[in-house]
Amino acid sequence: MMVTMRRLVDGSRLHFIGWGLVVGVLSGTVVATFRLCIATMLKWIQSVYMHPNLLSVGVVVGVGVLTTVIAAILLHQEPNISGSGIPQVEGQLQGTMEFHWWRILWRKFVAGVLAIGSGLFLGREGPSIQLGAAVGQGVAAGRHESGSERRVLIAAGAAGGLAAAFNAPIAGVMFVLEEVYHNFSPLVWMSSLASAVAADYVSMRVFGLTPVLHIAYAHSLPANLYWHLVLLGIILGLLGLLYNVVLLALPRWYAHIPLPRVAHGIVPLLLIIPLGFWMPRVLGGGNAVILNLGGKMPVLSALCLLFVVRFVYSMIAYGSGLPGGIFLPILTLGAVIGAIYGVAMARMGLLPRQYVINLVIFAMAGYFAGISKAPFTAILLITEMVGNLGHLLPLAVVALVAYVTTDIFGGEPIYAALLSRMTVPDNLSRLHHPVTFEVPVFAGSTLDMHQVRDFTWPSGSLLVEIRRGEHRIVPQGSAMIRAGDTLVVMTDTSRQVHVREVVGGAAAQPLAD
Repeated sequence: MMVTMRRLVDGSRLHFIGWGLVVGVLSGTVVATFRLCIATMLKWIQSVYMHPNLLSVGVVVGVGVLTTVIAAILLHQEPNISGSGIPQVEGQLQGTMEFHWWRILWRKFVAGVLAIGSGLFLGREGPSIQLGAAVGQGVAAGRHESGSERRVLIAAGAAGGLAAAFNAPIAGVMFVLEEVYHNFSPLVWMSSLASAVAADYVSMRVFGLTPVLHIAYAHSLPANLYWHLVLLGIILGLLGLLYNVVLLALPRWYAHIPLPRVAHGIVPLLLIIPLGFWMPRVLGGGNAVILNLGGKMPVLSALCLLFVVRFVYSMIAYGSGLPGGIFLPILTLGAVIGAIYGVAMARMGLLPRQYVINLVIFAMAGYFAGISKAPFTAILLITEMVGNLGHLLPLAVVALVAYVTTDIFGGEPIYAALLSRMTVPDNLSRLHHPVTFEVPVFAGSTLDMHQVRDFTWPSGSLLVEIRRGEHRIVPQGSAMIRAGDTLVVMTDTSRQVHVREVVGGAAAQPLAD
C-alpha cells in the first residue's frame, strides 16, 4: 500500500514538473519577445532624444499621445493590466481576484511595450510575471484544470515570467514562494522551478549568457568594514519606508487631476520629454544606469541629482496606472543609494574607494528587501543578476538589516499593501463552486501539535488532507497536526478569503495566552 501511494505521489510530481516545463517554454517565449520589443523601442526613442530638433520634439510628443490613447483604451477594457501586475497575480492565487487570461495577456503585452519602451521609469519584471501567470492560467484552462492544480500552473507561469525577465530562475521561484504564493508546497516549488528553468533557457537563447547586471569587482569587503553594511542597511530600510509611503499615497494625489483614471498616463509621458532631451541615457527601467555605475563612478552631486530624478519620475510613472513595474526601478534606486553612501564615506576617508562598487551591489538587495520584505528573493536575485557568488554574506547582512529596520517601523510588503487597496470584482462573491487551497503549518502556531478535533474550523470549510513530506494523511478527528505539515482545505469560492484568513492565521500565529 505504501509503495502504491509513493508511486502516485511521484507520478503527480512528474506530471506537474512536465506541465511546468510546458508553461516555462511558453512564458519564456512571450516574455523574451516582450523584452525584445521594449529594448528595440527604447533604443529608438533614445536615439530620437539624442538629436534635438523640431522633428524630434514632434516625434516624442506624438509617441506620448499615441501611447496614452492606446493605453487608455486597453485600461478601460481591462483595468487589471494597470501597474506591475504582481498584486493582481497574488490576489488571483489567494482567490480574491479573478480575470480572463487572454484579455490580460495581449493587452498587458501591448500597453507594457508602449509604456516602458517610451522611456518611462518603469520595469519589465512585474508585467513579465503577470504575462507568465496568464500563460499558466491559459494552459490550465486548456486542460480544464481548476482549484489547486490551476493555481500551481499560474504560480509556475509567474516564476517563469520573472526568470525570463531577469535570467534569474532561482530568484523567480523564491519570489513566487516568498512573496506571491506564500506557500512552500512541494508541487508548487517543483513546477515553478521547472517553469523557471525552461523560461530562463528560452531567454538565454535570445539574450545570451551574460548576466543582466554583470558588474565586476576585484576586492571583497574586509570584515573590519562590515559596520558599513549595518549602517547602509538602516539607511536603506528608512528610505524604503519613504518609498512605500509615497507610492501608496500616489492614487490620492492623482485623484486631484481632472482627467479620467485611464488617461492619467499623459502626465508622465509629457513630463518625461524634457528629461529625455536633458538626460536620454537614464531613460527606462534603469538597467543601463546600474551598469554605468559599475564603470566610472559619478561625483557625489551627480549621484544625488540622479537619485532625486529617478525617485520622482518613477513615482509619477507608476502612480499613473500605466502598465509597468517597480522591480527594476527599486534596484536602480538602491544602486544609486549605495553609490552615494560609498562615495560619501570615501570622501570622508572612512572607506577605501575600491569598495564603493561592492556597496552598490549590496544596496540593491537591501533596498529591495526593505520595500518588498522578501529578503531571500533579494539575495538570490542580485546574486543571479550580477553573476557572482562571492558576496552572499554581505548581501545577507544588508538585506536583513534593511528588512528589520522596515519591520520595526511597521512597514508593509509593498505588493501586499497594493493588493489590499484593490477592489475585489463584484462577480467573485456570486461564484458558488467548491475550491481547495493549501495552508502551511508553522512551528509554535495554534495548530502545531494539536489534534484536528481541537480546532474550531470555520463554517463551510472541510479539512480534506494533511500532507506530511511524502505521506498523505486522512484528517480524522484524532489526527495530530504538526509543524511542517501542509493542510488541504476545501470551501466554497465565496468563502475562500474568510476561511483562508482563519485557518492561515491559526497555522502561522501562536495561540493567544
